[in-house]
Amino acid sequence: MTAYQRLTIADIAHLAGVSKTTASMVLNDRAEQYRIAPATVERVKQIAAEHHFQPSTSARSLRTRRSSTLGLVVPELGNFAHAMLAQALEALCREAGFQLFVVCSNDQAAMEVTAVEQLLARQVDGLMLVPCTTNAKLYAKWAKRLPLVLVDRRVIGSTLPFVVSNAQDKVQELIGSALAHGVREIAYFGGQIALSPSVDRLAGFEQAWQAVHAEANLALIFHRDYQQHSGYAMMADCYQQLGRYPEAVFTASISLLEGVLAFINEKDKFKTAPQHLLSFDDHRLLDCMPRPINAVVQDSQQLAAQSLRHIIALLAGESIESVWIQAHINWRQSFA
Repeated sequence: MTAYQRLTIADIAHLAGVSKTTASMVLNDRAEQYRIAPATVERVKQIAAEHHFQPSTSARSLRTRRSSTLGLVVPELGNFAHAMLAQALEALCREAGFQLFVVCSNDQAAMEVTAVEQLLARQVDGLMLVPCTTNAKLYAKWAKRLPLVLVDRRVIGSTLPFVVSNAQDKVQELIGSALAHGVREIAYFGGQIALSPSVDRLAGFEQAWQAVHAEANLALIFHRDYQQHSGYAMMADCYQQLGRYPEAVFTASISLLEGVLAFINEKDKFKTAPQHLLSFDDHRLLDCMPRPINAVVQDSQQLAAQSLRHIIALLAGESIESVWIQAHINWRQSFA
């Protein structure tokens, strides 16, 4: 038993002096369809407002076979890029008449499965997913149950629709600018090598070197995962390997950059540091750092908008195509 009391349609009908059916028609915006008198409509709505009553979404779902809810699965909300994506999507979903459920996978396959199963149990109408594996068959199975769009990451080799930033081009531009100004020692810190962000960002890194007919030092290319502690660990490994900082460091995510900055701060509070710091993903707090950091900026608003547009199209039975979202670079340091 509980001390809380939840009003029902029957309670509102009793207080308004009408039938349960009449109250239901009024509160579900079907009064005009059933020619219910305006005075009755006003009375029912006034009673409902006085008691802060909202019609049951579960009951509406049974009638319409739609829950007006969508799901978003992200690796972690501590990642600024994913937090911005979730924030942008929540507002857009609300404007479109959907409630957004956000759950985290912690970049672990088992937790991702649990998260999706929880959303499926809630009968969400569609699912937007930042995948943490390359298991195309699993995602394809979910896509047969409900509209599904991959966001921020894609599954290479699959036909699953995605909305992803043009990481490869922008990383090539960012690294290429450093190389064009004579920088020749750049450490690369990336996440899980099989995931599409790692593939795309590393490809951009390598293409920048190829464009100047040079080769990156393979010993300075590190991969772990996209957690902050991994950025710290890779910076520590690199420093130990060289006995100093490299000339430049590129991190494949803002979370990895956080780990790198933590190491530098702990080492000597930036008295010595890489001459150039480069990153994928940006944050306004980087404007306050003692060293300027050039960073690729993802368009979270467009990632969110295009993802929602794709879900709505799938719900309407329309076909969709994958989309590459243009990113840009926040230049805080000139290489001149």
